[in-house]
Amino acid sequence: MKIRAAVLHQMGIERPYSESKPLAIEEVELKQPEAGEILVKIHAAGLCHSDLSVIDGNRPRQVPMVLGHEAAGEIVDLGPGVKDVAVGDHVVFSFVPICGHCMPCMTARPALCENGVAANNKGVLLGDGIRLYDHQQKHIHHHMGVSGFAEYAVVSRKSVVKIDSTLPYDIAALFGCAVMTGVGAVINTAKLLLGQTVLITGLGGVGFAALLGALAGGASKVIVADINKDKLTKALELGAHEAIDSSHENALEKIRDITHGGVDIGMEFAGVVQALEFTYNATARGGKTVTAGLPHPTKMMQLSPVKLVAEERTLQGSYIGSCIPARDITAYIALYQSGRLPVEKLMTHELQLNKVNEGFERLAKGFRLYLFAATACLA
Repeated sequence: MKIRAAVLHQMGIERPYSESKPLAIEEVELKQPEAGEILVKIHAAGLCHSDLSVIDGNRPRQVPMVLGHEAAGEIVDLGPGVKDVAVGDHVVFSFVPICGHCMPCMTARPALCENGVAANNKGVLLGDGIRLYDHQQKHIHHHMGVSGFAEYAVVSRKSVVKIDSTLPYDIAALFGCAVMTGVGAVINTAKLLLGQTVLITGLGGVGFAALLGALAGGASKVIVADINKDKLTKALELGAHEAIDSSHENALEKIRDITHGGVDIGMEFAGVVQALEFTYNATARGGKTVTAGLPHPTKMMQLSPVKLVAEERTLQGSYIGSCIPARDITAYIALYQSGRLPVEKLMTHELQLNKVNEGFERLAKGFRLYLFAATACLA
């Protein structure tokens, strides 16, 4: 079938993206789903900083590639052997396909699925398939097993989670990355305990979702840090107890004063090494620092092993919020529906697919005053 999709042919194209247009809206061919796969009509997709990192070359991927990994849609066809979902079901995509039989999957750590990560790195679906082709019948790679910036997507059944059909698609899409990653980092990775203090550095969509997750999880004090004053103001409106401009000289001392020595849990979502170092230094003795940021692979941080040992600190990475998607996406949606996780407050813009480059230019400029991702509504 012929569909419209946003195709990246070259990474590292100069900005402004609204003029250079790194994503070309093209007609491509989408093959029918094969065994274990489904065809999904995309209704909404979020513009994520991880997509931007591919566009600017910080996270090199195979090109050409249809980008987009935070999305929601409706199943319109089933490949052979798919029996646990049906045509008409609504789904959220999970950007790490879960094979279910590698060691991480069998030990309840599907975020580290070996086969899923290998497929994502190669730009193929779980099982090595490619279903996207250009007009010359040359392969177009899949992004994170999803390629959600398109009218339709063929994906592995193991790349989606069935959801309540009453949930609006634009809200549902947020649970596929921003909410899963941010809330999951608080609950699953940091393992927030009732009454602990939390610092969140970097107020993108994941950082804001983590803020909501920390409040829902019972943190006694949530401090946010960023260099964007508008985002700090919005964080206070969402319930943050303190907002710190991390560019100020005394920012670290202020956090230590507020918490009498440092926070129990420091969380970094900026994807900048200096932000991670700031967060680590703001964490108390015996505390835990968690990062879900993704700076360029060549960037390194300095760390004192003596301090790590003598203060019994923990520095831990978090990928897709250490989530089990089928369990956690469903649980977080239930929290939203109960009013305890108001992720709808994070939405700021709605774009059509043909405006995706303008959206990424806004993302690159930091014009997302409150939200990590505008929503590209494709229906």
